[in-house]
Amino acid sequence: MNTENKTSYRIADLESEDRPRERLARLGAQVLNNAELLAILLRVGMPGENVVQMAQRLLIENGGLYGLRRASFDELSRQRGVGFAKAAQIKAAIELGYRLRLEAPDERPAISSPADAAVLVQYEMEDLVQENLWVLVLDTRNRLMHIEKLYQGSLNASSVRIGELFKAAIQRNGASLILTHNHPSGDPTPSPEDAAMTRAAVQAGKLLDIDVLDHLVIGRGRFVSLKERKLGFA
Repeated sequence: MNTENKTSYRIADLESEDRPRERLARLGAQVLNNAELLAILLRVGMPGENVVQMAQRLLIENGGLYGLRRASFDELSRQRGVGFAKAAQIKAAIELGYRLRLEAPDERPAISSPADAAVLVQYEMEDLVQENLWVLVLDTRNRLMHIEKLYQGSLNASSVRIGELFKAAIQRNGASLILTHNHPSGDPTPSPEDAAMTRAAVQAGKLLDIDVLDHLVIGRGRFVSLKERKLGFA
């Protein structure tokens, strides 16, 4: 018989005042730190490391929540104490948080600058391994109505059908739109093709009475506004 003392590693083994679930129920999720929130998802730790300690280690080793989001599913599942099920729970929770942000129209601020628009897409676009073109459809108050994920692959003025850029805005009675696409290299410097596509879209928007407010190129941790650089905009 193994008489070695077992080190507490379940949430239930923590002192009641230290249990994240009980603290969340009593005080609200906003009082919990990132490690405690992550611990609720993980549910159990491992021998010698309770679940809160394990959550704190994962945050440190991955560079915080941002690092957990950027880690691939396989990378996350191979980390000590995680595995398939816990990796799936972490990835699902992060994605739900992102979608909630997009699906709460009353809480979305109006887009008044390129940075406001970039923050809506950079989270997801900067890690895409292929070039993607998305269209942000805005209402008359410059609030986000919809993000249309339109193209994937090599993008230029000849391969993109300009009329397709406006389809979602027309269907939703949008007042304006913002084009966004990523550079998988991580360098958001606009190409001549990016400027040419922007110019064609701006001209088409004038005919359709749907303003093209900007075209953002998303790189790793940064972005470029073609409007600010006067590329494709008269």
